[in-house]
Amino acid sequence: MNAPETTAPALDGFEGADAARWTHRYASLGPDFFTELPGSGLPDPQWVATSPDCAALLGWSPDWWTRPGSLEVFSGNALLTGMRPLATVYSGHQFGVWAGQLGDGRALMLGGLDTPNGHFELQLKGAGLTPYSRRGDGRAVLRSSIREFLCSEAMAALGIPTTRALAITGSTRLKVQRETVETSAIVTRVAPSFLRFGHFEHFAHHGMPDQLRVLFDHFVRHHAPECAEAPNPVTAVLAQVAAQTAEMVARWQAVGFMHGVMNTDNMSMLGLTIDYGPFGFMDGFDPGHVCNHSDHQGRYAFARQPQVAFWNLHALAQALLPLMPNVDTDQDAAGDELIAALDVYRERFGTTLLGEMRAKLGLGTALDEDGPLVDDWLRLLALHHTDYTIAHRRLAAFDPEQPPEAPTHAPLRDLFVDRDAFDAWAHRYAGRLKREPSDACATRAARMHAVNPAVVLRNHLAETAIRQAEAGDFSEVRRLLDVLRRPFDEPAQASDAGFPPDWAQTLEVSCSS
Repeated sequence: MNAPETTAPALDGFEGADAARWTHRYASLGPDFFTELPGSGLPDPQWVATSPDCAALLGWSPDWWTRPGSLEVFSGNALLTGMRPLATVYSGHQFGVWAGQLGDGRALMLGGLDTPNGHFELQLKGAGLTPYSRRGDGRAVLRSSIREFLCSEAMAALGIPTTRALAITGSTRLKVQRETVETSAIVTRVAPSFLRFGHFEHFAHHGMPDQLRVLFDHFVRHHAPECAEAPNPVTAVLAQVAAQTAEMVARWQAVGFMHGVMNTDNMSMLGLTIDYGPFGFMDGFDPGHVCNHSDHQGRYAFARQPQVAFWNLHALAQALLPLMPNVDTDQDAAGDELIAALDVYRERFGTTLLGEMRAKLGLGTALDEDGPLVDDWLRLLALHHTDYTIAHRRLAAFDPEQPPEAPTHAPLRDLFVDRDAFDAWAHRYAGRLKREPSDACATRAARMHAVNPAVVLRNHLAETAIRQAEAGDFSEVRRLLDVLRRPFDEPAQASDAGFPPDWAQTLEVSCSS
């Protein structure tokens, strides 16, 4: 398909207006990999919110969105010179079942920018129908767009690998049907790459080895150049992806985050959290909690996330099998080599999660007893369905020189119905803290506050912002973004860090969220 005829708005002073800065690495792969097409913009768009932190990542000034024409560009109504919107094709396993051809059903990649912080691709999510929309309308609703925008930026502030969100634009004039009729919106997403496991699965499962090789070489050249010099670049890439995925999921677990739809087409080749749909942050700790109302079998329950990620990596390994140098002479041996490359996943996940949990408990040194201490802490939280975020935040005030039942421990101890169970664990914890160096003890509370957030994007916080936005008031979206940018600081509005209200128990998120 030929490039669409577009008008490039003149954005004086807007960093992205320089056509020489826009590149399109993916477009160089050829038409087997994408369909180039213009987006369907929003009528009478308006800014919902913008992220100054994401803008800074691109090297843009905080007021970039005030430049003439910028609203039209990021609402899908115009292009900057150098932008080439396209939708990529991929396949994948959804809820463990092969789903066949998928693709960017409502997202258009505009191109990429080389910035002081590296290369970043920009993508409009909700910009209309593509050849891969299947039965969808290619649109995104305001509700889901706000959730994705806020969570992308919240995860980045928490230090968790993630795609980013630059802005949301919306239109009250364009209505779309979900469970109800809702207004539409577009999120501008940013990432070094939006390549997914499913991109590789697509060409492997459709018997297109040449295209699979082209895509693999593209990935190595731009995202894993060190693997090119490895004895076997294929196993080297798989091991790298496995390690990055393990670290991502371990960090999810440490903050009580649940993705909701860990399909292979929602797994990033760079180990980034991608596609924020029915996600959730844990309130009362429950390892079996399922945040996605559409996940009837509980496949993506909190405790199953590590194993699901490992399963998805096996699907990626299967997709890379045709690229193995010995696949024609000994397919079994080639497969065994790929599976062996995944060994790094379990080791990296375990060490990363334990390291994260040590930090959350204020342990600056590593002792063999730490693993059982962490496991029993999590069992204690699960037994009482204790609020995960609040419990870790209050743990920073624990004084190992005071008995567990001391008044100073009441805010923490009162979170547990079985006081004896808490006291038994607290005695062990106090003993472990006393084995830390004295200088580490002096700074423990500050270090714990730096890794245990006061605020996470709980469903009720997002819902409050969404309800106001749907009524035409975007101030709460913007206020909440400002709070989530500094999750380790005590918020000015105490309720942001408080227990969820009773009405939050009735909130549900699903695949349409």
